[in-house]
Amino acid sequence: MFFKKKIVVATHNGAFHPDDVFAVALLSILYSGNIKVVRTRDEKIISKADFAVDIGFQHNQTQNRFDHHQEGGAGKRESGISYSTFGILWKEYGEKVCGSKRIADILDKKLVEVIDADDCGVNLYNPIMDGLHPFTITDVIYSMHTTWKEEYIDINKVFLEAVDFANKIISREIKSLQDKIEAESLVEEIYKSSEDKRIVIFNKHLPKSLLLNYQEPLFSVYKEKDGLRWRVTTIRKFENSFEARKNFPESWWGKSREDLVKITGISDVTFCRNGGIFAGADTKEGAIKLAKLAVEA
Repeated sequence: MFFKKKIVVATHNGAFHPDDVFAVALLSILYSGNIKVVRTRDEKIISKADFAVDIGFQHNQTQNRFDHHQEGGAGKRESGISYSTFGILWKEYGEKVCGSKRIADILDKKLVEVIDADDCGVNLYNPIMDGLHPFTITDVIYSMHTTWKEEYIDINKVFLEAVDFANKIISREIKSLQDKIEAESLVEEIYKSSEDKRIVIFNKHLPKSLLLNYQEPLFSVYKEKDGLRWRVTTIRKFENSFEARKNFPESWWGKSREDLVKITGISDVTFCRNGGIFAGADTKEGAIKLAKLAVEA
């Protein structure tokens, strides 16, 4: 039986960071898991490795050396954020792993540059509430660090667990984007065939966020995945915003079936969430009536 030689990936030992975790995860995906990770600072071992990432003070992709700690670093993005090891690896292999330059570019902005910024000491967020900060993907990786009381835990084993987690994140993000892009033409067809383009009705599960590509939609109507009820959801102004183009009337917010029936006159409405971002009905007909009322409110 033929056994393919494992690709040896050397990275630094000691405390790990999102940068080296995601860099190794990317190589694991690239080589379908057929890698052996060596965490060391021994230059002789590093020199013999197939890849050296986040260690070695050298950025030379032709020799599979990917570090950014050397004098002058490994370059900067147009945003001014310096590349970390994950970023320079992504430049080299992102498109190949994603199977698409478009997806690679989207993930570079959504995930890779965020990790580069963290590793290079750039703060991307200014909190709007004192003492309240977002818990980001970098925080998740840092939460895996051992505490001062856990010296007995094998840090190399924890590192590999973090790599496995990062592998899943990258793979799921790629899959999600592949499926979302595939849905674009289907959503466009449904949108174009909608009689009232302020209300787009879905008879199959498709990404509602794609309606942000069009100016008219205010609400989407669709059947919940459990198949038991229908839902009406507002369309957001921006993908990463909770602000809707049009909310449900405030008098509906937080109302359950009995009260909402009295307010709307629709017999099978079930609820309206606080904040007015979505509501439900037992039937498709009831959901459409609910959406029409909300549009005209």
